[in-house]
Amino acid sequence: MIPEISCIIYDMDGLLLDTEGIYTEVTQDIVSEYGKVFDWSIKKKIIGRRSIDAAKIIVESLDLPITPQDYLNSRKDVLLERFRDTKALPGAKALTKHFNQRGIPQAIATSSSSPIFEAKYEKHKKWFSQFEQIIRGDDPQLKEGKPAPDIFLLAAKRIGVAAEKCLVFEDAPSGTESALAAGMSVVVVPDPNMDHKFYKNASQIISSLKDFDPEYWGLPKYNKAI
Repeated sequence: MIPEISCIIYDMDGLLLDTEGIYTEVTQDIVSEYGKVFDWSIKKKIIGRRSIDAAKIIVESLDLPITPQDYLNSRKDVLLERFRDTKALPGAKALTKHFNQRGIPQAIATSSSSPIFEAKYEKHKKWFSQFEQIIRGDDPQLKEGKPAPDIFLLAAKRIGVAAEKCLVFEDAPSGTESALAAGMSVVVVPDPNMDHKFYKNASQIISSLKDFDPEYWGLPKYNKAI
């Protein structure tokens, strides 16, 4: 049975914004200094997680002779510069514009910290003004990051909508687990390299936001050509 949906919550990286490639390139540049390779076996573990949690996994998996915080410090300036030219992923602006025009509240729930978010946000201020709430990974009210449900529950609470009436869009296994743990429905737009077994409990899997059919969820139909 399809639940009544009255709020939309989005992950940001790899879902609304094309940032995952930047993370991969910068990470490889750093670990190559230690003769290491950042491959998909590690990347799939960190997609969607908070920076410090991802850094711990990278440092431990590759046995780097630095601390997770050292790793984060070494990449910060490069990421801030690269993210200022971040582009929207296909279908993202059209879909969010549609829901905004129909008066359906929307939020972003991102694991990005505030400084990193601000760099990504710089070119998209008008677009992001459509969102009623934007929850960042370093929000003081967050106890745990994804895959814990905290970030999605906080977004729903601030909008004033029950969790079961929220539809989440995610690309990461950790975010999918987080949304399901919050009691929400979740539509996954996975990385093409990710095995779908990691999303076996997702409500729906689609290849692109352009493929999303609002009517399936009882939501107003939209013109994909917007």
